[in-house]
Amino acid sequence: MTVLTNAAQGRLLLSDKLPRAPDEKVNKKTSIPFALLHLLPFLAFFTGITWKAIVLGVVLYWGRMFFITAGYHRYFAHKSYKLNRFWQFVMAFGGTTAAQKGPLWWAAHHRNHHQFSDTSADVHSPRKGFWWSHVGWILCDKYNETKFEKISDFAAYPELRFINKHEWIGPWSLGLFCFLFAGVPGLLIGFFGSTVLLWHSTFMVNSLAHVWGRRRYNTPDTSKNNLFIAIFTMGEGWHNNHHHFAASARQGFFWWEWDPTFYILKLAQKLGIVKKIRQVPKYKRDKAML
Repeated sequence: MTVLTNAAQGRLLLSDKLPRAPDEKVNKKTSIPFALLHLLPFLAFFTGITWKAIVLGVVLYWGRMFFITAGYHRYFAHKSYKLNRFWQFVMAFGGTTAAQKGPLWWAAHHRNHHQFSDTSADVHSPRKGFWWSHVGWILCDKYNETKFEKISDFAAYPELRFINKHEWIGPWSLGLFCFLFAGVPGLLIGFFGSTVLLWHSTFMVNSLAHVWGRRRYNTPDTSKNNLFIAIFTMGEGWHNNHHHFAASARQGFFWWEWDPTFYILKLAQKLGIVKKIRQVPKYKRDKAML
Protein backbone atom coordinates (compact mmCIF):
# COMPACT_ATOMS: atom_id res chain seq x y z
CA MET A 1 0.00 0.00 0.00
CA THR A 2 1.14 3.56 -0.68
CA VAL A 3 -0.09 6.92 0.47
CA LEU A 4 -0.82 9.90 -1.72
CA THR A 5 2.01 12.13 -2.85
CA ASN A 6 0.86 15.03 -0.69
CA ALA A 7 0.88 12.84 2.41
CA ALA A 8 4.32 11.46 1.56
CA GLN A 9 5.56 15.02 1.51
CA GLY A 10 4.09 15.60 4.96
CA ARG A 11 1.15 17.75 3.83
CA LEU A 12 -2.09 16.58 5.33
CA LEU A 13 -4.72 18.02 3.00
CA LEU A 14 -8.44 17.35 2.75
CA SER A 15 -7.78 15.54 -0.52
CA ASP A 16 -5.58 13.11 1.39
CA LYS A 17 -8.41 11.96 3.64
CA LEU A 18 -9.21 8.28 3.95
CA PRO A 19 -12.71 6.93 4.63
CA ARG A 20 -13.10 4.79 7.72
CA ALA A 21 -14.37 1.25 7.33
CA PRO A 22 -18.01 0.58 8.27
CA ASP A 23 -16.88 -1.15 11.48
CA GLU A 24 -14.62 1.75 12.50
CA LYS A 25 -17.12 3.57 14.66
CA VAL A 26 -16.88 4.90 18.19
CA ASN A 27 -19.05 2.96 20.63
CA LYS A 28 -20.79 5.89 22.31
CA LYS A 29 -22.26 3.78 25.11
CA THR A 30 -19.01 2.20 26.27
CA SER A 31 -17.20 5.54 25.84
CA ILE A 32 -19.23 7.19 28.61
CA PRO A 33 -16.92 6.06 31.46
CA PHE A 34 -13.90 7.35 29.52
CA ALA A 35 -15.57 10.74 29.11
CA LEU A 36 -16.65 10.92 32.76
CA LEU A 37 -13.14 10.20 33.98
CA HIS A 38 -12.08 13.51 32.42
CA LEU A 39 -14.46 15.31 34.80
CA LEU A 40 -13.34 13.64 38.03
CA PRO A 41 -10.26 15.87 38.63
CA PHE A 42 -12.56 18.94 38.70
CA LEU A 43 -14.24 17.56 41.83
CA ALA A 44 -11.07 18.59 43.65
CA PHE A 45 -12.31 22.20 43.55
CA PHE A 46 -15.00 21.08 45.98
CA THR A 47 -12.95 18.65 48.07
CA GLY A 48 -9.82 20.78 48.18
CA ILE A 49 -6.44 20.69 46.43
CA THR A 50 -3.28 19.99 48.41
CA TRP A 51 0.39 20.38 47.53
CA LYS A 52 0.85 16.73 48.42
CA ALA A 53 -1.67 15.77 45.74
CA ILE A 54 -0.07 18.08 43.17
CA VAL A 55 3.44 16.71 43.78
CA LEU A 56 2.04 13.18 43.61
CA GLY A 57 0.42 13.98 40.26
CA VAL A 58 3.65 15.39 38.81
CA VAL A 59 5.66 12.36 39.94
CA LEU A 60 3.09 9.92 38.59
CA TYR A 61 2.82 11.74 35.27
CA TRP A 62 6.54 11.59 34.50
CA GLY A 63 7.09 8.18 36.07
CA ARG A 64 4.32 6.54 34.09
CA MET A 65 5.28 8.41 30.94
CA PHE A 66 8.65 6.68 31.17
CA PHE A 67 6.99 3.26 31.40
CA ILE A 68 5.00 4.06 28.25
CA THR A 69 7.85 5.55 26.22
CA ALA A 70 10.65 3.24 27.34
CA GLY A 71 8.53 0.17 28.03
CA TYR A 72 5.40 -0.11 25.92
CA HIS A 73 6.89 1.73 22.96
CA ARG A 74 10.65 1.34 22.66
CA TYR A 75 10.86 -2.09 24.29
CA PHE A 76 7.69 -4.06 23.61
CA ALA A 77 6.77 -2.52 20.25
CA HIS A 78 10.28 -2.11 18.80
CA LYS A 79 12.69 -4.25 20.87
CA SER A 80 15.27 -1.45 20.80
CA TYR A 81 17.09 -2.84 23.85
CA LYS A 82 17.09 -5.97 26.00
CA LEU A 83 15.83 -6.72 29.51
CA ASN A 84 15.85 -9.85 31.60
CA ARG A 85 12.55 -11.46 32.44
CA PHE A 86 12.16 -9.74 35.82
CA TRP A 87 12.70 -6.20 34.52
CA GLN A 88 10.59 -7.01 31.48
CA PHE A 89 7.66 -7.71 33.80
CA VAL A 90 8.37 -4.55 35.80
CA MET A 91 8.16 -2.54 32.57
CA ALA A 92 4.92 -4.27 31.64
CA PHE A 93 3.27 -3.75 35.03
CA GLY A 94 4.47 -0.16 35.26
CA GLY A 95 2.96 0.53 31.86
CA THR A 96 -0.44 -0.80 32.93
CA THR A 97 -0.60 1.83 35.69
CA ALA A 98 -0.98 4.45 32.94
CA ALA A 99 -4.40 2.93 32.11
CA GLN A 100 -3.59 2.50 28.41
CA LYS A 101 -4.50 -1.20 28.36
CA GLY A 102 -2.01 -4.06 28.39
CA PRO A 103 1.52 -4.12 26.94
CA LEU A 104 0.73 -6.75 24.31
CA TRP A 105 -2.38 -4.89 23.16
CA TRP A 106 -0.50 -1.58 23.00
CA ALA A 107 2.59 -2.90 21.22
CA ALA A 108 0.64 -5.04 18.73
CA HIS A 109 -1.43 -2.08 17.55
CA HIS A 110 1.65 0.12 17.36
CA ARG A 111 3.40 -2.44 15.17
CA ASN A 112 0.36 -2.33 12.90
CA HIS A 113 0.73 1.45 12.71
CA HIS A 114 4.31 1.16 11.48
CA GLN A 115 3.52 -1.63 9.05
CA PHE A 116 0.66 0.28 7.40
CA SER A 117 1.38 3.88 8.40
CA ASP A 118 -1.07 6.38 6.88
CA THR A 119 -2.77 3.81 4.67
CA SER A 120 -6.31 2.49 5.02
CA ALA A 121 -4.98 -0.38 7.17
CA ASP A 122 -3.42 2.00 9.70
CA VAL A 123 -5.49 1.84 12.90
CA HIS A 124 -5.04 5.52 13.76
CA SER A 125 -3.94 7.58 10.78
CA PRO A 126 -5.06 11.24 10.93
CA ARG A 127 -5.98 10.81 7.27
CA LYS A 128 -9.11 9.17 8.74
CA GLY A 129 -9.72 12.25 10.88
CA PHE A 130 -7.68 14.03 13.52
CA TRP A 131 -9.99 13.10 16.41
CA TRP A 132 -10.07 9.50 15.21
CA SER A 133 -6.27 9.29 15.32
CA HIS A 134 -6.16 10.99 18.72
CA VAL A 135 -8.71 8.95 20.62
CA GLY A 136 -11.56 7.70 18.42
CA TRP A 137 -9.90 4.43 17.41
CA ILE A 138 -9.39 3.48 21.08
CA LEU A 139 -13.14 3.81 21.68
CA CYS A 140 -13.96 1.58 18.71
CA ASP A 141 -14.97 -2.01 19.46
CA LYS A 142 -13.01 -3.24 16.44
CA TYR A 143 -9.70 -2.66 18.21
CA ASN A 144 -10.57 -3.99 21.68
CA GLU A 145 -8.83 -7.32 21.23
CA THR A 146 -5.10 -7.97 21.33
CA LYS A 147 -3.65 -9.05 17.98
CA PHE A 148 -1.40 -11.77 19.39
CA GLU A 149 -0.13 -12.73 15.94
CA LYS A 150 1.62 -9.33 15.76
CA ILE A 151 3.25 -9.68 19.19
CA SER A 152 3.94 -13.42 19.29
CA ASP A 153 7.52 -12.85 20.54
CA PHE A 154 6.38 -11.35 23.85
CA ALA A 155 3.08 -13.24 23.98
CA ALA A 156 5.16 -16.38 24.58
CA TYR A 157 5.65 -15.22 28.19
CA PRO A 158 2.69 -16.34 30.38
CA GLU A 159 3.23 -13.53 32.91
CA LEU A 160 2.90 -10.94 30.13
CA ARG A 161 -0.28 -12.57 28.85
CA PHE A 162 -1.61 -12.51 32.42
CA ILE A 163 -0.91 -8.82 33.00
CA ASN A 164 -2.22 -8.02 29.52
CA LYS A 165 -5.49 -9.80 30.33
CA HIS A 166 -5.76 -8.30 33.81
CA GLU A 167 -4.51 -4.82 32.91
CA TRP A 168 -6.86 -3.28 35.52
CA ILE A 169 -4.67 -4.45 38.41
CA GLY A 170 -2.04 -1.74 37.89
CA PRO A 171 -4.27 1.37 37.74
CA TRP A 172 -6.63 0.17 40.47
CA SER A 173 -3.70 -0.55 42.79
CA LEU A 174 -2.14 2.82 42.05
CA GLY A 175 -5.45 4.62 42.58
CA LEU A 176 -5.83 2.96 46.00
CA PHE A 177 -2.27 3.97 46.91
CA CYS A 178 -2.96 7.59 45.93
CA PHE A 179 -6.06 7.66 48.15
CA LEU A 180 -4.24 6.15 51.13
CA PHE A 181 -1.24 8.42 50.61
CA ALA A 182 -2.90 11.78 49.97
CA GLY A 183 -6.62 11.30 50.58
CA VAL A 184 -9.36 12.29 48.15
CA PRO A 185 -7.24 15.09 46.56
CA GLY A 186 -4.52 12.50 45.98
CA LEU A 187 -7.01 10.31 44.13
CA LEU A 188 -8.59 13.12 42.10
CA ILE A 189 -5.47 15.12 41.26
CA GLY A 190 -2.60 12.70 41.89
CA PHE A 191 -4.17 9.79 40.05
CA PHE A 192 -7.07 10.83 37.81
CA GLY A 193 -5.65 14.25 36.91
CA SER A 194 -2.24 12.93 35.93
CA THR A 195 -3.82 9.99 34.11
CA VAL A 196 -5.92 12.24 31.87
CA LEU A 197 -2.89 14.42 31.06
CA LEU A 198 -0.87 11.29 30.40
CA TRP A 199 -3.51 9.94 28.02
CA HIS A 200 -3.63 13.01 25.83
CA SER A 201 0.11 13.59 25.83
CA THR A 202 0.58 10.03 24.59
CA PHE A 203 -2.26 10.34 22.09
CA MET A 204 -0.62 13.45 20.60
CA VAL A 205 2.09 11.23 19.12
CA ASN A 206 -0.56 9.40 17.07
CA SER A 207 -2.39 12.54 16.01
CA LEU A 208 -0.48 15.83 16.31
CA ALA A 209 2.92 14.33 15.44
CA HIS A 210 1.50 13.43 12.02
CA VAL A 211 0.03 16.88 11.45
CA TRP A 212 2.23 19.57 13.04
CA GLY A 213 6.02 19.86 12.86
CA ARG A 214 8.95 19.49 10.49
CA ARG A 215 10.15 16.59 8.39
CA ARG A 216 13.83 15.70 8.23
CA TYR A 217 13.42 12.40 6.36
CA ASN A 218 11.38 11.51 3.31
CA THR A 219 9.43 8.69 4.95
CA PRO A 220 6.32 7.30 3.16
CA ASP A 221 3.95 8.73 5.79
CA THR A 222 3.02 12.04 7.40
CA SER A 223 5.27 11.74 10.50
CA LYS A 224 6.84 14.97 11.77
CA ASN A 225 9.33 16.11 14.39
CA ASN A 226 7.86 18.33 17.08
CA LEU A 227 9.75 19.73 20.09
CA PHE A 228 6.52 20.59 21.93
CA ILE A 229 5.39 16.97 21.85
CA ALA A 230 8.90 15.75 22.71
CA ILE A 231 8.90 17.83 25.90
CA PHE A 232 5.63 16.39 27.20
CA THR A 233 6.44 12.81 26.19
CA MET A 234 10.08 12.52 27.25
CA GLY A 235 11.37 12.42 23.68
CA GLU A 236 8.57 10.82 21.66
CA GLY A 237 7.99 13.95 19.61
CA TRP A 238 10.84 13.21 17.18
CA HIS A 239 8.34 11.14 15.25
CA ASN A 240 9.77 11.60 11.78
CA ASN A 241 13.13 10.40 13.11
CA HIS A 242 11.33 7.42 14.62
CA HIS A 243 9.59 6.47 11.38
CA HIS A 244 12.90 6.73 9.57
CA PHE A 245 14.54 4.16 11.90
CA ALA A 246 12.03 2.73 14.36
CA ALA A 247 14.43 0.24 15.95
CA SER A 248 16.47 2.98 17.63
CA ALA A 249 16.11 3.44 21.39
CA ARG A 250 17.19 7.03 20.80
CA GLN A 251 14.55 9.04 18.99
CA GLY A 252 16.30 12.38 19.31
CA PHE A 253 19.00 11.51 16.78
CA PHE A 254 21.08 14.61 17.55
CA TRP A 255 22.32 15.95 20.89
CA TRP A 256 20.07 19.00 20.77
CA GLU A 257 16.90 16.91 20.41
CA TRP A 258 15.30 16.44 23.84
CA ASP A 259 15.08 12.73 24.63
CA PRO A 260 15.37 12.04 28.39
CA THR A 261 13.94 8.54 27.95
CA PHE A 262 17.11 7.55 26.10
CA TYR A 263 19.40 8.99 28.77
CA ILE A 264 17.54 7.15 31.53
CA LEU A 265 17.97 3.94 29.53
CA LYS A 266 21.70 4.69 29.24
CA LEU A 267 21.86 5.09 33.02
CA ALA A 268 19.97 1.82 33.45
CA GLN A 269 22.53 0.21 31.16
CA LYS A 270 25.36 1.35 33.45
CA LEU A 271 23.46 -0.19 36.37
CA GLY A 272 23.20 -3.50 34.52
CA ILE A 273 19.42 -3.38 34.07
CA VAL A 274 19.33 -2.62 30.35
CA LYS A 275 21.50 -4.32 27.72
CA LYS A 276 22.25 -3.94 24.01
CA ILE A 277 20.71 -0.54 23.38
CA ARG A 278 20.22 0.02 19.67
CA GLN A 279 20.80 3.41 18.03
CA VAL A 280 20.45 4.66 14.49
CA PRO A 281 23.67 4.04 12.52
CA LYS A 282 25.36 7.24 11.38
CA TYR A 283 25.00 6.31 7.68
CA LYS A 284 21.28 5.80 8.22
CA ARG A 285 20.91 8.96 10.28
CA ASP A 286 22.49 11.09 7.56
CA LYS A 287 20.67 9.38 4.68
CA ALA A 288 17.53 10.49 2.84
CA MET A 289 17.37 13.90 4.47
CA LEU A 290 15.01 16.40 2.91
